[in-house]
Amino acid sequence: MFTGIIEAVGQIGIIRSQGGDSRLFITSEQLDYSDVKLGDSIAVNGVCLTVTNLESHGFWADVSNETMAHTRMTDYSVGSRVNLEKALTLNTRLGGHMVSGHVDGVGVVLERYDDGRSIRFVIQAPEALAKYIAEKGSITVDGVSLTVNSVEKNQFVLNVVPHTAAETVIESYKQGCKVHLEVDLVARYLERLLSCQDSTDSPQGSKINLSFLATNGFM
Repeated sequence: MFTGIIEAVGQIGIIRSQGGDSRLFITSEQLDYSDVKLGDSIAVNGVCLTVTNLESHGFWADVSNETMAHTRMTDYSVGSRVNLEKALTLNTRLGGHMVSGHVDGVGVVLERYDDGRSIRFVIQAPEALAKYIAEKGSITVDGVSLTVNSVEKNQFVLNVVPHTAAETVIESYKQGCKVHLEVDLVARYLERLLSCQDSTDSPQGSKINLSFLATNGFM
């Protein structure tokens, strides 16, 4: 699990094809590797990857065919800049929101314009994800925890403050840029609970239904 608070920006140093999938070497002078060990998880532009080998200035990770099929990892080249976040620990401040590192879909930047010192983006999400995106709710864009300003159909607006833009790859976004999207986990679980309430999959005796959720402030 992650928080969506980026710790460093790195870059793709090496890409090696391995029997149809890939191995990546990701470098960063900013990331603290002192507490990283083999098998740990690091989110790379929001994609949870496992450290398979560790070097003083970077780490190796395998990227499966499944991951490549559902992300834009195949678009990366040597030198591509990426957001990095190590997996959270029990003493990590949860400054963003709960992020799994499992990309739900790829969005497209439709518009970018200045708003004071901030940058506003209009991003188009895959239609299947629209129902999970709520005004003032959380969404992860290339691993960054952000608040949704407004939503219209499958398009949503983000306001990115100067610090976030400077400390992530977001500052480089242009019209047409593709980004990884992960919707809020709570929305996913609520959908599952509601879909099961009248089905044989629903736990016997469960009291979770639309009325329960509304009474307890979830709707």
